[in-house]
Amino acid sequence: TFHIGSKCCVPVLLWSLAAWVLLLHAYTSLLRVPSQLPEPQSQWQMTSPFMEVEKVRNWNKLEENVDLEETFGAAALAKPMTTAKAPEESKEALARRKLALLFPDKSSAIDPSKVNGSEYGYFYPGQEWLDSAGRPIQAHGGGVMYVAETRTYYWYGENKDGATKYSPKQGTARVDVLGISCYSSKDLWTWHYLGLALKAERRDKSSDLYFTNVVERPKVIYNDRTKQYIMWMHIDNANYSKAAVGVAVSPNPEGPFEYVGSKRPHGCDSRDMTIFQDDDGEAYLIYSSLGNSELHIGPLTEDYMDVVERGSQKVLVKERREAPAVFKHHGMYYMVTSGCTGWAPNGALVHAAESMLGPWVTLGDPCVGGEEEFRSFTFFSQGTFVLPLPGLENTFIFMADRWRPADLRDSRYVWLPLTMDGPADEPSDDEFEFPLWLRVSIHWYEKWKLPEGWDNQHRELSSL
Repeated sequence: TFHIGSKCCVPVLLWSLAAWVLLLHAYTSLLRVPSQLPEPQSQWQMTSPFMEVEKVRNWNKLEENVDLEETFGAAALAKPMTTAKAPEESKEALARRKLALLFPDKSSAIDPSKVNGSEYGYFYPGQEWLDSAGRPIQAHGGGVMYVAETRTYYWYGENKDGATKYSPKQGTARVDVLGISCYSSKDLWTWHYLGLALKAERRDKSSDLYFTNVVERPKVIYNDRTKQYIMWMHIDNANYSKAAVGVAVSPNPEGPFEYVGSKRPHGCDSRDMTIFQDDDGEAYLIYSSLGNSELHIGPLTEDYMDVVERGSQKVLVKERREAPAVFKHHGMYYMVTSGCTGWAPNGALVHAAESMLGPWVTLGDPCVGGEEEFRSFTFFSQGTFVLPLPGLENTFIFMADRWRPADLRDSRYVWLPLTMDGPADEPSDDEFEFPLWLRVSIHWYEKWKLPEGWDNQHRELSSL
């Protein structure tokens, strides 16, 4: 070994450096072979409850960093495909190669209407997902509600089946409002389109639902007191300056929902938002505010139609987090958030609290598996909802969108297992004792399937 300050002649030093360069070149050359070295299996993966899971194998980290805006922006995607010239690959070709991995060809779409028995029930995150009629599911930024009486799941989300309008100067992309889609399912895999639970307005320009406005991130909960289904959503105008929440109501889960109106909750701007219904019947609105610099959490009124004006709390102040997705486990509250980078993906964080109103502590990045670049951008997606699974006490489904701002209708769904699998690392906030929390892990799988009996009804998935 060479130590600074040791006696060494110049020729010996030069030959030593040359030898190290040759060794480094040989080492990196060996790592460039097409097959990737297998990643060590974690304890969770060896005891996974999921059937025939497979780790991702087709994500190759590119040697040259590709700008996210160029990868996902309209300018890069609107150009015709080009063939890379060997041996060098243009930046545009690199971006398109990455795009092909993130948005697989439609020929690989998940189609429950045509699938055979051996492929039944498999989730392929990022591949196009079709409904029971063979049409692409349009339920972006949404959430799922379970009706126990009928053992039916309802998925609500933004219908973006229209032309994308992209503003490169503002960095914004939007589709004219069509409405909020509603799908139903017994198995969380085969989804039946029930129509628009809430339709856009085409005539009344003063309506929040007028097609040139913005309606995003719908969530629905049921009020057992009033026997009504309540939908909350982000309401905005085309330049995102209204920053409000809207409410709609229906006696039926599939709608149609009657729009009630919008407001700025607690007098504050509201952007990415969600609602959470606790097991004691209390419900809460969680929204990003003050220019996305902090989150606000406030209780809803007993009918879930409004916010309680007093009693809201500011959390994650100056942390710039959005896209909150809240869930509860063993009496503790957890929330997954994303950073604020527009349509471009970023790293997720998970937070925990003993009360919905906080204080909240940040636990860290929950993403596990895949290449570092892939994992550090939340698998190139943004969370929207965390869905509990009956029969699997420590397991949830993390629902996320892989946005494609150049063509929002082709944005994909990334559904992955979220597990509570052991003590968490020490929280970053020193005000809390340790340990209080469980580790929240969102595991990447290229292909995965729920196990038999996941719904606590001990039925074969293939019989649903």
